[in-house]
Amino acid sequence: MTDIELKAGERIDQIAATDVQIIQSRDVFSFSIDAILLARFPRLPKKGKIVDMCAGNGAVGLFASSMTDSQIIELEIQERLAEMTQRSIQLNELDEQMTVINDNLNKALNYITTSSVDLIFCNPPYFKLDDKSHVNENLHYTLARHELATNLDEIFETSKRLLKTNGHLALVHRPERFFEIVDKMKKNHLVPKRIQFVYPKANQAANILLIDAIKDGKPGGEIFLPPLIVHDDSGNYTAEIQEIYYGKLE
Repeated sequence: MTDIELKAGERIDQIAATDVQIIQSRDVFSFSIDAILLARFPRLPKKGKIVDMCAGNGAVGLFASSMTDSQIIELEIQERLAEMTQRSIQLNELDEQMTVINDNLNKALNYITTSSVDLIFCNPPYFKLDDKSHVNENLHYTLARHELATNLDEIFETSKRLLKTNGHLALVHRPERFFEIVDKMKKNHLVPKRIQFVYPKANQAANILLIDAIKDGKPGGEIFLPPLIVHDDSGNYTAEIQEIYYGKLE
């Protein structure tokens, strides 16, 4: 690890069952279980090009870096989060594998060649922005949670242009937008193939949706994976989540 000077309010956390560390701050939107589940959801190319759209402070790409030798591009609109990601890359000595682009994802083609990407991760804002939206006064949180700077149409249009034929888009989102997501994906030649719902507890409704779609994939053949339960009845992590966070127990 390289010594990195932290700014006021920042801390260093370890990402799940890896040696990778990440710089975080309560002043901006920190990663949650959504990012960890997304990073381990698709099959990673051993050597290729991965883009992490709506990267935040880089958690998904940083976690994925421990499982692949592919080049990873972090694409994040917020300057502070992009700068934190860059310092996390330096902290973990990943400069040769990872790079950061600080711009809106609709400008991605200014930096990345069309049809050149093997896998896109996306942990986007979940909520539409309308009169009923409960917008946080903290702009960092608002941009992370609400479709203020981007939306599903823009995400899927950009993904279609960036991905190679048979490239993958791995998305984490909210179950209540499942049908809208599938419809908009298909309009952009992104065919959902692997789908998994995540439940806080076995007796509660799903609150996380994971989808792996293929560009120009053949229709049909969808696989609905077994449900993933986060907590048992006592509120502890289930064995599956324990393994994701801490590695397989001996």
